Amino acid sequence: MSAALLITAACSDPPLELTNIQIGRALNPDRSVASMTTLFKPNETIYVSVQTAGSAPGTISVKWIYQGRVVDEPVKQVDYDGPDSTEFHIQNSGRFPEGDYSVEIFINGAQVGTRAFKVSS
Repeated sequence: MSAALLITAACSDPPLELTNIQIGRALNPDRSVASMTTLFKPNETIYVSVQTAGSAPGTISVKWIYQGRVVDEPVKQVDYDGPDSTEFHIQNSGRFPEGDYSVEIFINGAQVGTRAFKVSS
């Protein structure tokens, strides 16, 4: 019976866990942020890179928030084998209103972090 427990324990994948949140203007090929900032112009695309560890499938999602109102809630299904980055972005062809924003990060439905940013001319 102990051999069966060892095999089961060895086969279980470590769950996804947040290691870092990056926000900025551009992405690297590995989906990390190339140009980190928390201040954006109204016409810029805003990127967030959710960096995780773990080797299990799961769901990573974000909530983009402006003045307490959810603007967008994209969700991505992932199945990573070790550290990786998941990219989300938001853009507004009519320009973002100036003000304070935030992005909340969720892994498998649980909030794991947030980043504040500002849009200003």
